[in-house]
Amino acid sequence: MGEGVSFCSNDYLGLTSDARLLEAARAAVESVGRVGSTGSRLLSGNATEWEEVEREFAEFAGTEAALYFTSGYGANVGLLSALLKPGDVVFSDAANHASLIDGIRLSNAEKVIYPHGDLGALEGALRGMDSRRMAGGARVIVTETTFSMDGDAPDLDALFALAGKYEAEVILDEAHSTGVRGPQGRGAAVEKGREREALGIMHACGKALGSAGAFICCSATLKSYLINHARSFIFSTAAPPYLAGQIGAAVKLARAADEKRAHLRDISTMLRGLLREVGFDIPEGDSPIVPVIVGENQAAVFYAQYLQEHGFDVRAIRPPTVPEGTSRLRLSLIANMDAALIERVAECIIEARESLQQPLSAAASR
Repeated sequence: MGEGVSFCSNDYLGLTSDARLLEAARAAVESVGRVGSTGSRLLSGNATEWEEVEREFAEFAGTEAALYFTSGYGANVGLLSALLKPGDVVFSDAANHASLIDGIRLSNAEKVIYPHGDLGALEGALRGMDSRRMAGGARVIVTETTFSMDGDAPDLDALFALAGKYEAEVILDEAHSTGVRGPQGRGAAVEKGREREALGIMHACGKALGSAGAFICCSATLKSYLINHARSFIFSTAAPPYLAGQIGAAVKLARAADEKRAHLRDISTMLRGLLREVGFDIPEGDSPIVPVIVGENQAAVFYAQYLQEHGFDVRAIRPPTVPEGTSRLRLSLIANMDAALIERVAECIIEARESLQQPLSAAASR
């Protein structure tokens, strides 16, 4: 952990240090008879606590069922590698998370990568595949609802319209939307009324919910299939049962956090505006993820070091995490940050640019 005010945490609602969640976690530990699961869910690791929180989370996500995985990575890899097969075609946004990419690779389905957020290109790819559709093969569009490195979001209404037009299914990764977007923080799919149209939706618990693991939210039929076919579920030791109680409490706190969500939107809009006004390259979006694209690796490292020296824990994000030439600072905002802090970090980023340009100007004059 770096020093200074953290701008690299995904704890968007500040729940990891919320006294109410800490108390709920303590109460959950005291209420269960064991603090370890002792095995996988299919052996000794199942518990009524997990079955109950899965029912609660399905209601939160607006789906028929939900299945808990011990990590978001495991949830995405388990879903995609179990569900897809050779002969299927997957259309994946170029900015999708590594867990989605790896799940698609493991499935051995044919993959088509479309440029980030370019639904015109996606339609062209769907149309082109339509002319040579493999017998019995499914078509599946996979996208995040808030992209982890750009902080932007796809047009879900347009995306689902394309899926309907070309008989494709949709899988959504809500990792950075869970608790942040939609009514009561229930995600982008609920915000758009699409939660029952998606084939599967991944909701993470380790970000805005301040806990750990993730749910695949889906139909009861798909849940039953995943229990018996998703290798990352079958062959993983279950999480301890007290964690189910913590997650359930976190969901209740998140549902009641409308003021925090509104404040997050306000300060993210404020930071984007302050930096755009002075010429920084900031992608569109209103999420708590605010990327400042500076281009070269050395520049990103310089900015990060400057900010860290001035009391702000900001990290440089470089290739291969992001494409060449798009190295950046990735600032993650938390609901307990105030406007004064946002102004100070913006001023520090501007000062860093001035400090970086001074040696360059001196070198040019020589």
